[in-house]
Amino acid sequence: MKLRRATPERLSAFSDGVFAVLITVLVLELRPPERPTFDALLALWPTWLSYAVSYLFIAIVWANHHYLMRYADEATPRLLWFNFAHLFSMSLLPLSTAWMAVSRLAPQPVAFYAAVLFLVNVTYLALIWDLVDWMPGMTIIPKVRRIMRVRSVITLCAFGAAVFVALKYPLVGLGMCICCLVVYLRPEPPWAERQAGEGVDSEDT
Repeated sequence: MKLRRATPERLSAFSDGVFAVLITVLVLELRPPERPTFDALLALWPTWLSYAVSYLFIAIVWANHHYLMRYADEATPRLLWFNFAHLFSMSLLPLSTAWMAVSRLAPQPVAFYAAVLFLVNVTYLALIWDLVDWMPGMTIIPKVRRIMRVRSVITLCAFGAAVFVALKYPLVGLGMCICCLVVYLRPEPPWAERQAGEGVDSEDT
């Protein structure tokens, strides 16, 4: 009896659930000001900034994770564990966000926050390595593969540098993290999609 291959649909569904829970936990950490004034609300700007950056980060990671999972034809044991490592690193985000907000962007909490983003990027790079470089039968435009790798390595170095910069200049370190997020706003460049379509057409003909 031939066993059916494990499909990645359940893996993607479980990951989507984890991302949804992370956003919910972030919202539950928000607390209203004690005084009913706008000044008291504005005084909580470190909390709002921390929440906004983390929300954007989760949205970007989910979009890139969703895009990357399109390359998965089978939920191999290696892919499962790489994905669990990625979700574990993401699960540290609410803790690091809350600590950074409560400390009002103090150096060590911001450095820890940047370290969590660094870890998330490491595990995402592992997913790229597994799905794009090692998945059997995978066909992907070489230029797209190269950009995915280079982008991950560059932002990985930037997150690592932000950890040390934040220990001296926390706002600068956080700003470096935000700049890295902008690079991932679109999982794949528009021209890559056009080239993919042209490649398919050429193969059909």
